[in-house]
Amino acid sequence: MDRISDGARACGFAWTHTCGEEEGLRGTTFVELNEQGQIQYVREIPEPIFKPGDLTLELLKVVTEGEEKIVLPDYIPRIPMDANDIVKYLFNEVQGRDVDTRMDFYSEDIIYRDFNYENVLKGKEEVRQFIEDFSFPGIEFKAQRFDDGVLSTCFTWEVLLMDAPETIKGISFYELDPDTRKITYVRDVPESAIKPPILGKIARQLRPGLGVFQGVQIGSRPDGM
Repeated sequence: MDRISDGARACGFAWTHTCGEEEGLRGTTFVELNEQGQIQYVREIPEPIFKPGDLTLELLKVVTEGEEKIVLPDYIPRIPMDANDIVKYLFNEVQGRDVDTRMDFYSEDIIYRDFNYENVLKGKEEVRQFIEDFSFPGIEFKAQRFDDGVLSTCFTWEVLLMDAPETIKGISFYELDPDTRKITYVRDVPESAIKPPILGKIARQLRPGLGVFQGVQIGSRPDGM
């Protein structure tokens, strides 16, 4: 377990599979309880084995070409302080309409891990570019379930592409600096848009417990990064 949110009704945790002296597949799990304290919902998504990187962006632009921008109603600006309220504000209220507003909630030394990419994004400049790159008509990011974390939070979501019948589901983990209440860490885990069950099975047969073709030395990716 790399990180865990401090939600009480629901929470999420980021994890890394290990096997012997190696570590491999990473992912995130979201868990929600009912009123009796029993688990009523779980979503778990591992990182995609194949990381398309900027190819994802190029494909999305082709698929959504010609789509017109949807005009959303105005939102009421506010300054949430708890982690779960910050992500609700950003994704349910602001909804990507104002990149400057979103960037105000990130720390200068933000580390942002999107598992469509091999490398992490570091600093507000790289994160801003990433957000702007994926802000175009034809894509709807829809948040679904939130935990109630204060300094760290996890939530589930799906991405809708125009009128496509299927969606891409995912989980995000956000962590705040306890003093500034700025976002210092993000892990986005989208399910693979290409699901290769045969390759996944072969990977596990070759290296049981890892789930990837080649593991790395334990500790070489601090906190699963």
